Amino acid sequence: MGTKRAGGELVQGTLDMLILKTLKRGPMHGYGIAQFIQQASNEVLRAEEGSLYPALHRLELDGWIDSEWRASENNRRAKYYRLTALGRKQLAKETTRWSRLAQAIARVMETA
Repeated sequence: MGTKRAGGELVQGTLDMLILKTLKRGPMHGYGIAQFIQQASNEVLRAEEGSLYPALHRLELDGWIDSEWRASENNRRAKYYRLTALGRKQLAKETTRWSRLAQAIARVMETA
């Protein structure tokens, strides 16, 4: 998880949440997840391969996502990930935590 924000890398600690949120839309392969995050953020955020695939592996080990191999849109073999019930619960926790953090930061920025 990158900390270099100017280059479009993710703020540390947000990649797992963004992956879970993306997979709430439905099953996707790794490249699709990265593309969605980039497009949904208006090209501001990038989930680099070196961070994305280890995060996907970790989320799968935690039981928050499942995966299966199948053919992609261009008929290539790809690993598709999907959100589990446990992952939905974790996403709710992460969303609440992020909202509190963002509000706290906004309050500081408004008063500083």
